Amino acid sequence: MSTLTGTKKPAGTPASARSGGLLHGLPWLVWRRNRTAFLLLAAITVVVCAYCLYQRAGVVEFVTQYGNDSRYAEKFDEAYKPVFDRLYALSSLPGLLGIFLAAPLISGEQEHGTVRLVTTQSVSRTRWITATVLLPLLIVLVCSTLLSLSFTALWSPASRLVNYGDWLGGSIFDITGPVPVAMALFLTSCGFAVGLLIRRVVPTMVVMLVVSFGTSVVWDWLRVRLVAPHSATAPAKGDYPTIPDSAINHDQWLGTSDGRLLGYGSCVDAKSEAACMADKGIVHKIVEYFTFDQMPGMQWRGSAVLLVLTVLVVAFTVLWTRRRPL
Repeated sequence: MSTLTGTKKPAGTPASARSGGLLHGLPWLVWRRNRTAFLLLAAITVVVCAYCLYQRAGVVEFVTQYGNDSRYAEKFDEAYKPVFDRLYALSSLPGLLGIFLAAPLISGEQEHGTVRLVTTQSVSRTRWITATVLLPLLIVLVCSTLLSLSFTALWSPASRLVNYGDWLGGSIFDITGPVPVAMALFLTSCGFAVGLLIRRVVPTMVVMLVVSFGTSVVWDWLRVRLVAPHSATAPAKGDYPTIPDSAINHDQWLGTSDGRLLGYGSCVDAKSEAACMADKGIVHKIVEYFTFDQMPGMQWRGSAVLLVLTVLVVAFTVLWTRRRPL
């Protein structure tokens, strides 16, 4: 009778019965159940991209008038600091995706028993987990790529002016180039894996908050080790050597005649700095620094590490789903 009267299928019915449109089958079901989060991410992407492109016209005009020169960084900061301060929030987006998008996605299905309904209606576990993981990852990939391209287009004409030219110490490194894309994919995949193991939404989100914070700590440690810094040396009796204008001062050392490196503050508290240096055999002052042309290599190497970890986490999620009870 339901067929004759055209009664709609229950919302929980597998989407294999659906057809047409850009999505059908399990991908449609994943979209249908999580469309609010997906649409919110898409809306944020559109708004931020439009804002970046709108502000870029003023940035380009400033650079055309004054040049991309650190001498005008203070003047640029007065005009555009609020703009970039707002956009630095993008560095938090990968963590938010892991906590609020990925963490509830699988854990919610398990907590409410939806996955059991789906996998008992001619849908294999492999098909279910593939659709559940790949569609959100694809959406995250597209949105994070657009956000990165938009912010990079805004920042790159004034790279020596934004944040006084510091492209490594602030958020610039983490929200330009491939880094935000790789980080978003990694933390999203972590949200899937943690939700699969914990099976409860709220505990999963709490654990993902810890994972996100831990990832940021490890990332801060890793990124300055992705390439070897340059070094400049000067005699111990003079000042520390100068470095290129766009370079980032990474560390300073005191070098001894036998090749040892001492911290730059080794003789700061001594009554006589000269006598202290002579006593320790210090003959050089050394500065380690990163140049602007090293930035792409650092970003791509770090992103490669994150992408490899993403593949491993996704593979673990799929294998665990196939071999363990849901």
